Amino acid sequence: MSEIYVEDADRMRHGDRRLITDGRLEIGVFRVGDAFHAFLNSCPHQGGPVCQGKVMPRVEEHLSPGKESLGMDFSKDEFHLVCPWHGYEFKFETGAHPGSPSTRIRRFPTKVEGGKVYVVV
Repeated sequence: MSEIYVEDADRMRHGDRRLITDGRLEIGVFRVGDAFHAFLNSCPHQGGPVCQGKVMPRVEEHLSPGKESLGMDFSKDEFHLVCPWHGYEFKFETGAHPGSPSTRIRRFPTKVEGGKVYVVV
């Protein structure tokens, strides 16, 4: 395993991303809140550049006790990465598609040491 320097942590804000390469791997590194997440830049659907997609809050539908829609809103706590090719969404915390948890993007561990963000490959 090796560590790849990404950026100083204080230079990345919520929603920021950096694309890095290591040999033939292209990896997207994101800051969501105070956490850093890293994924292979390849969507499992058709290989699209998932790490170039939007970072957006999860859409939540509010239901009445009778299961009738009361409208939709954006989550304040959960963010998704949306592939720009076909709109597949993935949870930052797990890399899984919210409707099909076995469909996921490859994750890489990140660490912050001395104020610097690293990806472990």
